[in-house]
Parts: sequence; C-alpha cells; structure tokens
Amino acid sequence: METSTKLLFVEDDKRISDATTNGLQKHGFVVEPAYDGFVGARLATTYSYDLIILDINLPLMNGFEVCKAIRQHGVATPILMLTALGEIDDRVKGLDFGADDYLVKPFDFRELVARIHALLRRTNATHEQASEILREANLEMNLINKTVRRDNQLIDLTAREFELLEFLLRNKGRVLSKMDIIEHVWELNFDTNTNVIEVFINYLRKKIDRNFEPKLIHTKTGLGYYLKAD
Repeated sequence: METSTKLLFVEDDKRISDATTNGLQKHGFVVEPAYDGFVGARLATTYSYDLIILDINLPLMNGFEVCKAIRQHGVATPILMLTALGEIDDRVKGLDFGADDYLVKPFDFRELVARIHALLRRTNATHEQASEILREANLEMNLINKTVRRDNQLIDLTAREFELLEFLLRNKGRVLSKMDIIEHVWELNFDTNTNVIEVFINYLRKKIDRNFEPKLIHTKTGLGYYLKAD
C-alpha cells in the first residue's frame, strides 16, 4: 500500500474516471476527480496535489489549455498527460506546455501506476536536492559537495567559515547574537571574551562581499550579525 499521496484526475469519461479512481484508491492514493477542464484548472490552481493526471480531450478547456493555465499560475505539480494512440504531435505539444510525462490511451493500469511512481520519485529527488542548496541573491551554497559560489565564481572557504556562512544562510534576515553563533558554530565552552567571531565575520566579508554586489553580511550594532540582500 502507498502512503496517502493526493492525485487530481481530470477525465471527462466517467466510466474511465470511476474505474481508474477505484484502482488508484486500492493502491492507497487519495484521488480527486474532475470531469471538465475548467474545474480541473480551478482545483489545480487552488489546492495542493502531489500529481495531476490530465486528459487532453476535455470539455470547456482542453488538456493543453489546462496545463498552460496551471503553469502560468506557478504551480509546479508534476503533470501526467493522457494522449490518443499514435498522436505524437499531442505528446510533443503537451510537453511544450509543461507536462512532465504522457501515457497513451487506452493504457494498462499497471503502467499508469508505474509512471505515477516514477514521476513522484523524480519530484522527491528534485526537492531533496533543492533542500541541499542554500541561496541568497547571487550567493549559492551547495551542502552536498561543500562548495560556495558568488556570481557563479567559486569561493574558497575554510571549514569554520563554511559552517558560519551556513548558519547565517539558514537564518537569513534574522539578527544573530555572538552567543547564537557560539552555540551553533563553536563549542559551548568557547571563550566569549575573544574577538574570534568578529574576525571570522570579517574573513567572510572579504571573501563573499568585498568584490560583489549586493552586500550580504550586515552588523546590527550591539545586537549581532545578519545575512540579507539589502
């Protein structure tokens, strides 16, 4: 059984919709049906789904129009389009409008489930990769390969500088006191009377700010430091 992944199924043929929905529910999916393109577009741009299955031949709005409307609203939910047998132009057009994959009708239910799995895996992998990238303005930190780039130029940081920058990026816009930084980047028994924090902030400024715009690392006098594109 699958976890409760939520699908939107836009198909005007109620017989196909009911049979497919029933099969998908038996696999543990939560399925919301829509029987015309207008309702499908409204649901897709109003509510959150893990995946959208979208037929092309729909009343009120066809599948291409629905797909285009979804993407124009900034919705990145993966879309699996159902196309007619042999209609290669439909497949190409669907992909051009922002669909992620297609399945030819009539389809084998097992292939539908397999394609849903594949799209969800691809989407999850993309999200996981994105979560390993921290960004602000033109600064990018890759937590996987431990690299930092500014304006696509590689910045060489020490391990401690990297940790300090990561902490600032994860809390961008928030003023961090010296004690915040000490607790999260240095050891708890760190000597608070030294100026090491100031020294390392200065190191970072020289490396990621001095030759670039906008300036990112700022001081809030008497309170601490924060990272933000001002």
